[in-house]
Amino acid sequence: MGDATSGHEASVQGASSGTPAHDDEPVGSRLMRRVAVASFIGTAIEFYDFYIYGTAAALVIDEAFFPHLSRVNGVLAAFSTYAVAFVARPLGSVLFGHFGDRVGRKSVLVTSLLLMGLSTAAVGFLPTYGMWGAGAPALLVLLRFLQGIGLGGEWGGAALLAVEHAPSGRRGRYAAYPQLGPSVGFLGATGVFLLLSTTVSDAAFQGWAWRVPFLLSLVLVAVGLFVRLRISETPAFRKVMADRQTSRTPFVDVVRGHPRELLLGSGAVIVAYGLFYTATTYCLSYGTRTLGVGRTDMLLASMAAVVFLAAGTWVAATRSDRLGRRRMALSGTIAAVVWGPLLFPLLDTGRLPLIVFGLGGTLLLMGVIYGPMGAFLPELFPAELRYSGAGLAYSLGGVAGGAVAPLVATRLQAEFGSASVGWYVSFMAVLSLICLLLLPETRERELMKV
Repeated sequence: MGDATSGHEASVQGASSGTPAHDDEPVGSRLMRRVAVASFIGTAIEFYDFYIYGTAAALVIDEAFFPHLSRVNGVLAAFSTYAVAFVARPLGSVLFGHFGDRVGRKSVLVTSLLLMGLSTAAVGFLPTYGMWGAGAPALLVLLRFLQGIGLGGEWGGAALLAVEHAPSGRRGRYAAYPQLGPSVGFLGATGVFLLLSTTVSDAAFQGWAWRVPFLLSLVLVAVGLFVRLRISETPAFRKVMADRQTSRTPFVDVVRGHPRELLLGSGAVIVAYGLFYTATTYCLSYGTRTLGVGRTDMLLASMAAVVFLAAGTWVAATRSDRLGRRRMALSGTIAAVVWGPLLFPLLDTGRLPLIVFGLGGTLLLMGVIYGPMGAFLPELFPAELRYSGAGLAYSLGGVAGGAVAPLVATRLQAEFGSASVGWYVSFMAVLSLICLLLLPETRERELMKV
């Protein structure tokens, strides 16, 4: 431990003196444990905040805030407010990426966590349409927009926190920790709703209990802040500061200097978003409202399926250190092309084991694609633009794959039946496949020489 810590201190001194720092320098195991915990806890909390809204949108938001609309239009309106946050995420990536590339990763991550947590908790206090009329959904949209801004700044910083601290041969492994945040965040969000669903009446759930998961965000944010305030700035950014290489306009420099990486990187993650939000937000609504499966059963199925997501994420991220980021993502994307048409025949049986199999297979493939992205997207961009570039690519992919998927799926199912939704999933996979084929492998890149 002493030698490893001394090696890390030497790397810090080298960065501050302008001496080049190498990716494979030894890093103290205590520091890396702290970094892993901080990157994981932050993303888990932020995605918990994000997913509780998705679960609420599938179960209660339409009735609470859009009671005057028809059933299909009410679901579409609920999913539209859900989509607002995805539209805001690229803006959050630009805003937080600007300061993350100029001021540092740590302070920006603390701010994004605060913004996300407070706007989430505010939804729990928001009056419904019956109390405030049209003002209620208007405020809901505003809070959802702020959630998107916060999450847009979260992922890039958390991924960089792990990747820029890790030695080159283990970047995929350490990037797996923030990539596990969505799995744990979703389990937490779904678990809270499941507990409420089984302990209170439907009237109580629709009346007040749905607010509890939003209010719990205040406690989680306090925990996240405690952890994140104890971490140090990354060695890569310290070197950027020491060499006076910071960009004055990171967003402009990314768009001008790295448009290919930005567009292809965002396209590569479209299918990961599409798989996740089809299998969770949309299928939760589809199962309960169209198939007539009980709310508790669908929540249990979702929780069981997300275990496959965590497993796929960890295995693919860690193996990418040996097999390559691009290769792992390609394998999952090709499988997703084939899997899309199989999903809804499994769901339409109405049998819980087959529903779990369908959702679990979908999220397993999502994890195989998503896991390597924690290292892959940051490795596409130079250190002085990495926060902006990686975060923006990730968020733009979310607009196409996450915001649009539940809306398109709802309309397709209403017009053409459930089979069309599965083909839509395959279509998103083909788009991502093309982008991945046009991108290089990044596993061997040194983070200061991109």
